Amino acid sequence: MTPWQFRKAEKIIHNGGIIAYPTEAVFGLGCDPLNFNAVEKICSLKNRQLSQGLILIVSSLDQAKPYTSATKTQLKKILSKTKRPTTWLLPASQECPLWIRGKHNSVAIRHIHHPIAKRLCQQSGSALVSTSANLSGRPSLKKAREVQRVFGSAIDMIIYGNTGKQLFTSEIRDLASGRKLR
Repeated sequence: MTPWQFRKAEKIIHNGGIIAYPTEAVFGLGCDPLNFNAVEKICSLKNRQLSQGLILIVSSLDQAKPYTSATKTQLKKILSKTKRPTTWLLPASQECPLWIRGKHNSVAIRHIHHPIAKRLCQQSGSALVSTSANLSGRPSLKKAREVQRVFGSAIDMIIYGNTGKQLFTSEIRDLASGRKLR
């Protein structure tokens, strides 16, 4: 991607738009987590309930801090490299929007390693919603052309690029217990 494309994606995110982009295993749908209308649109496109909550991706610990009450020591754990991308369930802060955590007292956060998704977080200067690009209950999409076919003009920008070599979406683990949930 060119710097111009990253700036365009940043503008779309900050203006309440939805982007699709490659991650470690599949394409993701993302938006500004503080923009309720954008989050609601993603859930509507996917036929997903807001009460389920959504994953946030971050490129730094500072981007996670507004959404969690985890300590700095606990937050450092999400930076650790794992064989498979890992999303951590952290205690939600009082400022974490209900539409992000859903019916849970926790928030799901993943330190992103895919270069395009990581750059999107860096460019936007914040965490991003990151949910797999698929219709609820259907397989996750792995190619930009599949995303275009399924979602069409309902998405403001599709960022073309290759997904990582992971075969499966991220694991989900509870930070407090270390227990694997997915």
